[in-house]
Amino acid sequence: MKPSMNSTSNNNKTIKFSRFENIDFSSSVIEQTQNNLLKEHIQYCKDNSPYYQKVLNKINSADISLGNLIDLPFTEKTDIENFNDEFIAVSTEKIVDIVLSSGTTGKPTKIMYTENDLNRLAYNEEKSLKASGVTSKDVVLLTCTMDRCFIAGLAYFLGLRNIGASVIRNGVGTIESHVEIINRLKPTLIVGVPTFLKKLGMYLNGISSKPDSLNINRLICIGEPIRDRCLQPLHIAEELQKLWNAKVYSTYASTETITTFCECEKQSGGHLLPDLAIVEIIDEQGNVLPSGELGEVVVTPLAMEGMPLIRFKTGDISFIIDEPCLCGRNSIRLGPILGRKKQMMKVQGTTIYPQSIFSILEEVDFVSDYFLEIHKESELSDRIQVFIALKENIFDAESIISKKIKARIRVKIEVNVIDEELLNERVYKSGSRKPIRFVDKRSEY
Repeated sequence: MKPSMNSTSNNNKTIKFSRFENIDFSSSVIEQTQNNLLKEHIQYCKDNSPYYQKVLNKINSADISLGNLIDLPFTEKTDIENFNDEFIAVSTEKIVDIVLSSGTTGKPTKIMYTENDLNRLAYNEEKSLKASGVTSKDVVLLTCTMDRCFIAGLAYFLGLRNIGASVIRNGVGTIESHVEIINRLKPTLIVGVPTFLKKLGMYLNGISSKPDSLNINRLICIGEPIRDRCLQPLHIAEELQKLWNAKVYSTYASTETITTFCECEKQSGGHLLPDLAIVEIIDEQGNVLPSGELGEVVVTPLAMEGMPLIRFKTGDISFIIDEPCLCGRNSIRLGPILGRKKQMMKVQGTTIYPQSIFSILEEVDFVSDYFLEIHKESELSDRIQVFIALKENIFDAESIISKKIKARIRVKIEVNVIDEELLNERVYKSGSRKPIRFVDKRSEY
């Protein structure tokens, strides 16, 4: 059995999407197809990208396969920052959309997409969202922005349009505006950040408009993890399920790779579309790790035209699941994003990521909100401060939380209770897409 092929012509080559319409392609067919697409991708980079023409000048694309992918150099975010224009592989008139991605220096870098790239993006989101049960009968409320040079909202819109679903683009409107939309337009599915969906549901509860009685059957969660290392739902996922009486799904992507990893209806990891990307997990030294091992996510997005990338280091920490999914697919899955590489903390010889502490705080009923502040204690150790706001006065709350954290991660952490209004000022910054729960002050020392 061969995967069906659909091609789109451009000025230099024919981009091919090997559409795995059936879910049961064997691992060997997937590997063979990816090897062919990888060779084409490397050659396209050599022919059209000024940056890769320099970097790959001694590489023969015909010699590259999944087995020797490690022979190719990594691409860092700083490379895109420092040589931004050199990554552009098409003429200016081919660019149809320009977005900005946050850079490591704080200066956003431009990412440019062609019409083919947007078609690729739409295909990726279409296949991903379909796998989570979205159909043309759905009415979908988008609570993520479509503007301000971000790609996420546009990506979901394009994918949903391909599916044939009705889309309500309310964006990052106020809670009151979303409530009005929900009451008037009756969406069956909402896409948004988990913590915002929780606030929206609680607001509806507070005005006696019970979210669990609405016809909303799915929540697609973006920007924040909803599962732990073992793929079990975090406390916030359980809260959302109960609050909305809806199934909760996770999706992950990055602006640079425009490649989505979305959970299917089995809710056990984000599925890779094997015709669109190759994924590796690496350790701090750049060594490729086996399935199940925790490390940095590296993506080689296939069939990208405007700004193609090779072995792009995302900075996100996760792991690969390479066993067949219960849904029937044999392609690999990506586990939950458990942290950012730059957010890694070392305390008393123990490596900790913020999400491990966030997960504990989410489980405590009397904690209403929280954030972490990180200071450099020495060259080998950091000092972590946890700041929490309480739903009610609890005697010795700091000690209770500190003991819970130590029992789970075997490190004693300083916990401070502060006023909720003050905490909100620190966490919910004006103009920020997501709550800021990780404040890194290590560079100040």
